[in-house]
Amino acid sequence: MTEVGARRISRRGLVTSSAAGTVALTAGHGPVPAAAMVTTPVASPTGAVEAGPIRFPNGFLWGTASAAHQVEGAVSRDGRAPSIWDTFSHTPGKTFNGDTGDIACDQYTRYEADFDLMAELGFPAYRFSISWSRIQPMGEGPVNQPGLDHYQRLVDALLERGISPFVTIYHWDLPQALEDRGGWTARETAERYAEFAAIVYEALADRVPHFLCLNEPSSQALIDYGLGEIAPGRTSRGDALRATHYQLLGQGLAVQAMRAHHRPEAKIGTTLALWDVQPASDQPADVAAARLFDGDWNRMYLDPIFTGRYPADMLANYAETVDLSFIRDGDLPIIASPLDFLGVNYYTNRVVSADPRSPSGYTVVAPIAPPLRTTPTGVEPPSGGVSSVGWLYWPQGMTTVLLRVRDEYTRIPLYVTETGWAWDDYVDPAGEVKDPERIACLDGYLRAAHAAIAQGVDLRGLIVWCFQDNFASSMGYSKRFGLVWTDFATQQRIPKQSALWYRDVIAANGLFASTT
Repeated sequence: MTEVGARRISRRGLVTSSAAGTVALTAGHGPVPAAAMVTTPVASPTGAVEAGPIRFPNGFLWGTASAAHQVEGAVSRDGRAPSIWDTFSHTPGKTFNGDTGDIACDQYTRYEADFDLMAELGFPAYRFSISWSRIQPMGEGPVNQPGLDHYQRLVDALLERGISPFVTIYHWDLPQALEDRGGWTARETAERYAEFAAIVYEALADRVPHFLCLNEPSSQALIDYGLGEIAPGRTSRGDALRATHYQLLGQGLAVQAMRAHHRPEAKIGTTLALWDVQPASDQPADVAAARLFDGDWNRMYLDPIFTGRYPADMLANYAETVDLSFIRDGDLPIIASPLDFLGVNYYTNRVVSADPRSPSGYTVVAPIAPPLRTTPTGVEPPSGGVSSVGWLYWPQGMTTVLLRVRDEYTRIPLYVTETGWAWDDYVDPAGEVKDPERIACLDGYLRAAHAAIAQGVDLRGLIVWCFQDNFASSMGYSKRFGLVWTDFATQQRIPKQSALWYRDVIAANGLFASTT
């Protein structure tokens, strides 16, 4: 669904800062290399305003990210078998321009050069995923050793450059062989996933400090199996619910299997995509619709993981059309197997209205963008605007979401494992990629994360999506999310202005801007 906002992001957004001077923030924090600090306020949900220079806690983890099917290419190398993304992208009409991930960024062979660039840019952590069909081509059975060896080398290459590996065990690329037997709508897939996760963990846990079990199970279930917009492309509300349950069950089984290897230094978490949700009006029907959306996308994942039960109102809603007998006694305690940390992917909000014609009972409508603010330096970062993928810029929702997780669900450490922005970037005649819109948006999201920390949230790190432009799923190569430009014809990499800005933010462990 496409959203529109009142105004586009100002093209006078933040520019890369120089290291021409130093500004001390507060006693004990040390100097920050910058000409000046951003003074744009971001309102928190409580009405407090975070303004002026900000610094993140010592040891805060900064990083970038990717997913195997979006960057690796080499789809038939070293024993890899097809995943659902190979099948989906080769089906006519499923991706923009018929784009596929057959080559993508060719990171399978170019990872050393990419990691050199990461080290040059000073990125301390890299979140990447493991291709299941490289490790177990059929989704079960013996390990394909060349595939596992690749990730062993990849982890070693990161560590040699001082980059911390942050491993996502599953990021939407189910082996096609398992999809042919039911995919995530089958209990067997949950069991096979736990075996796969244990293989990855046993091989890498001596060197990898953070593991994420799943990436956005809501997207895999509701968009892939419910709406059919990404692989495998099914369109069944019942399939979406079964995919939700069996992913969560697989996660719980995987946590138990990984714990059996007794590697307490390797922390186990998962990543949820969470939304800041508002009703389109104060009418009871819209309020109820927003509650349903929140149930589908937020509570159906947070509740079972952290309370050991599904929301009663959502089960009642599903029971009107879906047979729930596949949820067995004993499943929920497994799903609630304790995690060491939670990853939160946050991009924007959702404003929801009632829609009796929709199977879900709701429709996402265009949010109202708040007014733009200006700063004393004349820089005009957006408080409202729309990205090239139709997302409203809504940083304050990140604060809302992080506070909600802390207050309603868990006090375990949190990481923002994805946030970012897509824009129609291009290389200018000077060979540079200037993306002030992305910088302005990231500035706001980082400030929103800091606002949550200031209110007591135990947020340990933030990972920007993504390191480089890549195969953006059903959008193909039409939308660019990366900090680094990828020329898909030549495989040339060009750090964008945002990559240099982010380098300086990391070096400062705080936010600042140029006075130019």
